Amino acid sequence: MLALLRPVWNYRGFVFGNVKREFQSRYRNSLLGAAWIFFQPLAQILVYTIVFSQIMHAKLPSVASTFGYSIHLCAGILTWGLFAEITTRSQSMFLENANLLKKLNFPRLCLPVTIVAIGLLNFSIVFGLFTIFLVVTGNFPGLVFVSLVPLIALLVVFGASLGLILGVLNVFFRDVGQLFGIVITFWFWLTPIVYPVAILPERVKQIIAFNPMVNLVEGVQGVLVQGEWPRFQGLVYTAVLAIGLSMLGLRLFRNRVGEMVDEL
Repeated sequence: MLALLRPVWNYRGFVFGNVKREFQSRYRNSLLGAAWIFFQPLAQILVYTIVFSQIMHAKLPSVASTFGYSIHLCAGILTWGLFAEITTRSQSMFLENANLLKKLNFPRLCLPVTIVAIGLLNFSIVFGLFTIFLVVTGNFPGLVFVSLVPLIALLVVFGASLGLILGVLNVFFRDVGQLFGIVITFWFWLTPIVYPVAILPERVKQIIAFNPMVNLVEGVQGVLVQGEWPRFQGLVYTAVLAIGLSMLGLRLFRNRVGEMVDEL
């Protein structure tokens, strides 16, 4: 594994350059430029807050805060958004960069690393604004906030590993990308983002327990809504799956990287 990752570190300038170009191209010819990075997520947070707390007066069981459901929803959507961005972009990264792969000689793992870096940067900006909202409204959870770091780290490893597998398979079987677009739509609704797990029937709870994203999303929501430390023992299943997928993904990549350029 280190033999694969060491060249990526040597080409870190290439990765940073790709991230920079991504942001420059996204806001080129825009009057407000990079300011849209802040306006778009801010508008999303305000819409959820106004609609669910002030108009619909949505409440969560055992949560007294007026903004309880809005925080629950934002926490789930932002966490899911990072996972969805990493996996969705990763499954097409080799196809979209086919010309680059054919013309330049660089470590191919720089592409998934770039995807993760861009996803984390986008997430950091949006989540930073959300954190300011929590502080302003008096809903900041305190010291327990630091427990989000291992949760997000686990999510990134799981998403990047799954994305790498999908990216390699999509080069050889183009249906993979189309199928995953459908799968991730159902996956969203099988994850407790819009609804709390507590309202589900016991039989449904037993089924979605196999969803590795459930405990991750619940952990983030528990920190931000209830101010509770995550139940890390409940994340063992997701952690084992993430490690297994990372090993499988790196092995699949190492065995097929030589064939991918010819296939593209």
